[in-house]
Amino acid sequence: MNNNDLWNEDLAPTSAAQRTWRWYHFAALWVGMVMCIPAYTLSASLIEGGMSAYQAVLTVFLANAIVLLPMLAIGHAGTKYGIPYAVLARASFGTAGAKLPALMRAIVACGWYGIQTWFGGQMIYTLLGALTGAPIGGDKLPGLGINLAQLLCFLAFWAIQFWYIVHGMDAIRKLETYTAPLKILICFVLLWWVYDKAGGFGPLLDKPSQFVEGGAKAGQFWTTFWPSLTAMVGFWATLALNIPDFTRFAKSQKDQLVGQSVGLPVPMGLLAALAVIVTSATVVLYGKAIWDPVDLSSRMTGVAVLVALVILLIDTVSVNLAANLVGPAYDFSALAPRRISYRTGGYITAAIALAMMPWKLLETTEGYIFTWLIGYSALLGPIAGVLIVDYYLVRRTELYVAQLYREDGVYSYGGGWNMAAIVAFVLGVLPNIPGFLNAAFPQSFPGVSDTFKTIYTYAWFVGIAISALVYGAMMRGKAVPVLVPQA
Repeated sequence: MNNNDLWNEDLAPTSAAQRTWRWYHFAALWVGMVMCIPAYTLSASLIEGGMSAYQAVLTVFLANAIVLLPMLAIGHAGTKYGIPYAVLARASFGTAGAKLPALMRAIVACGWYGIQTWFGGQMIYTLLGALTGAPIGGDKLPGLGINLAQLLCFLAFWAIQFWYIVHGMDAIRKLETYTAPLKILICFVLLWWVYDKAGGFGPLLDKPSQFVEGGAKAGQFWTTFWPSLTAMVGFWATLALNIPDFTRFAKSQKDQLVGQSVGLPVPMGLLAALAVIVTSATVVLYGKAIWDPVDLSSRMTGVAVLVALVILLIDTVSVNLAANLVGPAYDFSALAPRRISYRTGGYITAAIALAMMPWKLLETTEGYIFTWLIGYSALLGPIAGVLIVDYYLVRRTELYVAQLYREDGVYSYGGGWNMAAIVAFVLGVLPNIPGFLNAAFPQSFPGVSDTFKTIYTYAWFVGIAISALVYGAMMRGKAVPVLVPQA
């Protein structure tokens, strides 16, 4: 297969020697990825939307319990066959058609890679300001909206991560495993610090939601809850697709099932609780709620600010590499395996992240939730629906791995494209397009009906349901025996 346009060493099934990940590696991976600045600030968006502290934490926990289900379902194939997401998609979309879901996932990951890199750059910027004792920077650069110092710090953090692109998956696994316990310890230290400084945990914990009778948004809880839940599901919808990129290294199915179940929903809920508690204390300490941990760190004094920001820097590197580099590196490699290796795919990811100017995605909470999180969940939900129905209902979890790397094999369909998957994907995305256009460009698309706006609030759920039903109907009768390669 060395001359095959569907194969390279990075995309090949993992060998027994490569399957070294145990359940605690997966748990550490998720603890490492969960403990990140965007996840910390999710509760802020919910409380700003009117929820109480308890409603916000429960919403985050529920969303992660929901997204865990497709994650475990899709991850099964990675462990059973040792193949990455981009190769698994060939079974349903076709050997050529699989480039579409690979590209969709890759572009979203590039956006996240840029967002996390921006946070890392801001930490360096804040640290330099704390060390010099005065703000650094100056006027904003035309067209960019940030000053020169911010741009240089962003580029510096972007450059730091290149070492891990060069050294590959094993270096990332070690980083996650070693830093996860440190992150848990830091969370408890932070809780103790705010409790000691504030003399308690502050007023936010007792503040009622705005949806109660007499509140500013009385009776509007469900209209806020559903889009918020969809956005929270969308937060990890990317990993729900490309989780085979990690589970292909699992020693057993039990390891990936237990590790992910332990590592995702509960730590995510606890992080949301931590964010609420710490922010509640900042109301007492600083007279206002500070949801940004970088801003909070900059307000500490002495060596504490240095320690806090260095830990946040390490945290952001580990999260960004695991969550937002591995997937697109494989996905870009799958677009042209003979010319693009995993490492080259990583370089492409880092380059696109620069061009996307991630700070503009984060300018408003509304843009972050309704345009970015829900918007890409509308794209990824339909892909998950196709993958799950194909793997469990059409294939009965039986794949012919060698055929996934053959241009004339049973997964080539018509010219490499399975039109059933393409149609299901398109129909899953279509109902969400009007709502997305209204959310992203309200002045250009003001006349979108309330029906489409409502559909958009359930984007991930609508997409996965429609694509699953359409794909299942179109593939009915095309059972495994029909697709078995001839001897």
